[in-house]
Order: sequence, then structure tokens, then C-alpha cells
Amino acid sequence: MRAEQQPSPGPATSTRAAPANKVEALADWTDGRLGIYALSKTNLRKIFPDHWSFMLGEICLYTFLIIILTGVWLTLFFVPSMGEVTYEGSYVPLKGIMMSEAYASTLNISFEIRGGLLIRQIHHWSAIVFVAAMFVHMFRVFFTGAFRKPRELNWLFGAGLLILGMFDGFMGYSLPDDLLSGTGIRFMEGAVLAVPIIGTYFEMFMFGGQFPGTIIVPRLFTVHVLLIPGIMLGLLVAHLILVFYHKHTQFAGAGRTNENVVGMPLMPVYMAKAGGFFFLVFGVVSAMAAIATVNPIWAYGPYRPDQVSTDAQPDWYMGFSEGLIRIMPGWEIGLWDHTLVMGVFVPLVIFPLVLVAIWAYPFLEGWITGDRREHHIAERPRNAPVRTAFGAAWIAEYLILLAAGGNDLLATHFHLSINAITIAARIGFFIGPVIVFVITKRWCLGLQRRDREKVLHGRETGVIKRLQHGEFVEVHAPLPPERLYTLTSHDQPQPVVLPPEVDENGVARKVSVWKRARAKLSRGFYGEGAQIAKPTAEEHREVGSGHH
Repeated sequence: MRAEQQPSPGPATSTRAAPANKVEALADWTDGRLGIYALSKTNLRKIFPDHWSFMLGEICLYTFLIIILTGVWLTLFFVPSMGEVTYEGSYVPLKGIMMSEAYASTLNISFEIRGGLLIRQIHHWSAIVFVAAMFVHMFRVFFTGAFRKPRELNWLFGAGLLILGMFDGFMGYSLPDDLLSGTGIRFMEGAVLAVPIIGTYFEMFMFGGQFPGTIIVPRLFTVHVLLIPGIMLGLLVAHLILVFYHKHTQFAGAGRTNENVVGMPLMPVYMAKAGGFFFLVFGVVSAMAAIATVNPIWAYGPYRPDQVSTDAQPDWYMGFSEGLIRIMPGWEIGLWDHTLVMGVFVPLVIFPLVLVAIWAYPFLEGWITGDRREHHIAERPRNAPVRTAFGAAWIAEYLILLAAGGNDLLATHFHLSINAITIAARIGFFIGPVIVFVITKRWCLGLQRRDREKVLHGRETGVIKRLQHGEFVEVHAPLPPERLYTLTSHDQPQPVVLPPEVDENGVARKVSVWKRARAKLSRGFYGEGAQIAKPTAEEHREVGSGHH
């Protein structure tokens, strides 16, 4: 073994040219201590697959940056205090009205500070687009199976960002202390009080006494601008590091396998496109903020506990939680001199269970399938009918609850009975997802059959040909090899098979409940009626030879 000698401390004999200017000299000095050049040379030329759906994740990133930038600006003028003042600003309808300093400072931002209203609108619209983009981005990841090994942790980070973004958005529009946001805080207080035993204590802790207290806005401000954004920033950095390490999944195509990446280098192509797209997103959000006003707090007035604003609705991403409350019957149970408000407590339990189910799905599917391989090729949704049907059923459930959360608006705008809407939503809560699941699964199977026909018989050309015996047939053109590969390169796992009930000696085998449950779920995912067998190479050759 030969030991490498350290360089002697004598004069340097490097043949590298002297720096041309001070900037280059500074770059050389920094590179000599941090190794930035070698690191950049290795990583900035990494290849990333290119597909339009990857822009959904970029929209999430860019709107988050816009939220941070505009939020920092707003904190310079917002006063997170519930101390009462008399409004003497330029908005005449509210002059002389008692209000909190938080509400007065928000009015001041909107009407007194140049550009303040636009920045408020950009901030709020960015939050709405941020959550919407995260929803659609996670749908893309879910339906294409991009959450499978080795990306399960990144799914957890992404789901955590979505959930934290939803709660941070709720806290953000609660800060102005207007009548609409105060109604939302009152809704939260009622949900907390419904928790058995500890609900009243937790409510006193949150509000520093009886509702509304004087400290809830300062506490929400601290959580909104420091705690949750700090956690989200850490999750975002971890998410991007794993994206950089694993790269995006790529869709099946010519030359694309689990072992390679086909796409563009990070520098300069990908970064140039990303930079331009950032300004495009910023421009679109700014245009939305300038054209459509959201959360006009001056129209609601300051919060008063004895009033409820008309058409009080949360932002759309929290609407399904309100829908759960509205469709739940007002059941109450008296137990040991305590009243359990089941009409609020049951939805309060369902809400986190839905979030946990989102987090846990990759591990659940991995346990059902027993698949331990790495997957870098994105699946077409039709090739995973059960998973796609589950996703569609979840979307249907979400939309039903979102409509239920606005049952009063539907009743007044469409002149319908609010009781009829509520009953329909209760029925739809149980029936709607099942119907959507069945339809989506059959739709996927139908698309699989069509792909099988295309592979075996080619695509329809619209050309009609008459055979010698008088029959008219349509001419089918064979698919090119690239298309054939795309339609047939997906895996079709087989369901888990339990061992025989008795061994070779006639002794009954002990099979745990978990193994039986896994085998049953596996048959549901991949058994008969859950997928259409893709054509084999032999079938394709047989049809092409004309003997079939």
C-alpha cells in the first residue's frame, strides 16, 4: 500500500493562468476553500426528464416564494394586536368605529400604503394557487405511481407541505380580525370544545380565557409567520434535495428505462426555462390579484362575537372540513354528567384520519403488492385501475363535501331547499365515491382493452377496402415500435397467493389475519377483473403473420 504524500509547503508551481480580474480572483479564492467548481461541474449538468406535468411542482415552489416575499413586506405594516382603537382612516364607512389594531392596520395597508392592497391580494391569491397547485401536483404523483420506492419519503414531505399549507392559509386569513375571519375562528373554537374532557381546557389555553380573548391574533401571527413557514421551508429543502437526487420519474418511451434518464441538463437549459416560468407565474398571480378582489375585509367590518357575516365560507381548501360538520346530524350523548357533541366530534376525528390516509398510502400499497423494486418509470393511470379509481373516488368525496360546506349558498343562489341539499350530500357521502370508483375502474379497463387492440391489430386508418369475396374491411396500420413499447412496457404484478391450507404432512398451516388480509387486497388490486392482460410478443407475431 502506497501512502500519498502531502504537498511540500514550498512555492507553488501551478501552470494555471493568473486571474484576469478581481472577480475571477475572488472566485478562485472561494473555489480553493469550498470546492464549488468541482461540485458545480458534477451536479449542474445532471439530466432531468422533461414533461409539462413537472411544471405543477414548479408552480408550488414559485408561489411559495411569492408568499414569503409578500409576507415579509406585509409584516412591516401589520400590527398583530387585539387592543381596541377608534378608526380614523380614509375609508369613510368605518370612521369612528371601534376595532382591533389588527383590523385597523389591515385597513391601513389596503387604503393608506401605496401598493398595499395589491400586495395583500398577491399574497392571498398566491396562497390559494399554492394549495391548488400542491393538490394537482400530488394527484399527478399519485395517479402515475411516482410515490413508489425510492420516493416514499418525498411523498411524506410533499403531503406534509400540503397539510401545513392548508393550516397556515387558515391562520393567515384569520389574522385581519374581520367579521369573516372571526367567524372562522369561532368555528375552530367550537370544534375544539367538542373534544371530550380536554376540549374546554385546550380552548382556555388557546384563547387565554373565554372566547374571543385578547391573545389569539398575536399567537396566530407567530405561528403563521415563524413556526409553520420555518417547518415548511425545511420540508421544502428536503423535498428538493430528494428530487435532485432521485430526479423526476420519466414516462415510458423509446430509450427510457429504469436504469437511465432521458432529458435536458439542469444548466443551462432547465434553469433558463425555470427562471422564465417563475416570472410567468408571478405575472399571472399579479394579474389575478389586480383583477379579482379576494377577502375584501372592509365589506365585512370588524369582528363582533354577537354577529355572523352572511355567506361566511372558508377558503376552498378548508371547505371539505366544514362540509363534514354540516352534513353530520346534530347528535349529542350524555355520559357521566358530560355532553358529547358527536355532531362536531365525529367530523373532527374523520378529518385527521383522511390526512393520515394520504400520508400512509404508499406504504399501504407497497405492503399489499410486496413490491420492493425501484421505480423510475411513471405509470399510465389506466394501467393501475384500482389505484386510479381510489384517487377518483377521493376527488368525488372532496367535491361532495365542498358542496356540502356551501349548502346555504347553493340554496339561496339556485332557490333550493337547504334540507334537501344536506340530505343529498349525506347520501352522496356514502354512495358517490362508490359510483365513481366503479365507473373509473371500468373506464381504465376499457382503455386497456383498446390499447391491447391497437397493439395486436394496429390503429384505424379510416380506409375501407373491399376484399375479393365482397366483404368490406377497414385497413389498420401497424403501430411504430416506439408506440408499441409505450403501450406494452408496463408491469402487471400478480396477486399474492397464500400457501395451501395444509402442508405435505397434512398438518394445517397457520396463516395470520394480516397475511389473509394482504392476499385479499392483493387480489382486489391485481386479480381477475382488476387488469387486462397485455399482449405478449408471441401474440403480436401470430397476428402479424396472418395465422390468427
